[in-house]
Amino acid sequence: MKLIERAGLAALHRLDPERAHDLSIRALELGLVPLPGKSPTSDLLRVQVAGLDLPNPVGLAAGYDKNARVVAPLMRAGFGFIEVGAATPRPQPGNPKPRLFRLTGEQAIINRFGFNNEGAGAIAARLRRRPTGVPVGLNIGANKDSADRAADFAEVVRVAGEAADFLTVNVSSPNTENLRDLQGAKALAALLGGVLAARDALPQRRPIFVKIAPDLSDGEIAEVAAVARDLGIDAVIATNTTLSRDGITGPHAGEAGGLSGRPVFARATRVLAQLHRALDGSIPIIGVGGISSAEDAWQKLRAGASAVQIYSALIYQGLSLAPRIAEQLDTRLRAERMTLPELTGSGAQDRLYR
Repeated sequence: MKLIERAGLAALHRLDPERAHDLSIRALELGLVPLPGKSPTSDLLRVQVAGLDLPNPVGLAAGYDKNARVVAPLMRAGFGFIEVGAATPRPQPGNPKPRLFRLTGEQAIINRFGFNNEGAGAIAARLRRRPTGVPVGLNIGANKDSADRAADFAEVVRVAGEAADFLTVNVSSPNTENLRDLQGAKALAALLGGVLAARDALPQRRPIFVKIAPDLSDGEIAEVAAVARDLGIDAVIATNTTLSRDGITGPHAGEAGGLSGRPVFARATRVLAQLHRALDGSIPIIGVGGISSAEDAWQKLRAGASAVQIYSALIYQGLSLAPRIAEQLDTRLRAERMTLPELTGSGAQDRLYR
């Protein structure tokens, strides 16, 4: 990190976490954050995932730019793709504050935001004004008070689907009560059927991704894989935050919500490898959860990911982490004389991931 980035992070860490998050968004809006201007790319870094051409395989996970306020500057920050949201049909404030907690010693975060956002219409309007460049996807969810949550997902596709390059069905957030129940085979198939019907009614086809939890059992992972394969889902994102607190100590360890960051890496990577084995390479997987270095990204790719996403580590290392990981991946691929497709899944059978 450059000195200015270190100073900025130090200043933000003196503030309440959610206030710091909001200020970082505002700084990007005002052009106060130094950015590289383009995404690192090369013949080895370029990859196609679900029909999307990525300049590099390092993406930004949903949750940072919930309302698509800073898509344009994020497209200049070095990411190979970006995901905004989650968006719900109607605006909602989310859960009461405080709802974001730093676990600095563990390089982790606990959040219980609860899909706070300005609604699909407002988010879609901003996405339509974005410049061309790296692919930008929209994470979609359901309103907390909805009588028909499955219908909510289809409604977001109808309202905002054409404005994004891909759509991620988020049935794995732990912060909306009973939402994870939609990961069961029957409920998931019904929900995705409605989403796919709404997608097929759009003027242009958009890839549909599904984001799953790291807390699924082996049987549940197999069910998700079967549904995704049967319905022709374009990609799976593995994984969201965890409810586990294994090995977590400190003043915020008992806070409710989803845990992300370094402690979730092993759990999320095991689920990724299991999913890769269950899918047998038939559907691409995006690996997310605990990535804070190029080595972490390499291990996700070995476990079965075609691309990766980061978020929590940015809170501790800054936006420069994304291009740094991409550049270091390029260097290592050259040194080991490998391509990304050759790396993907090359370690999925390792005992470490079983």
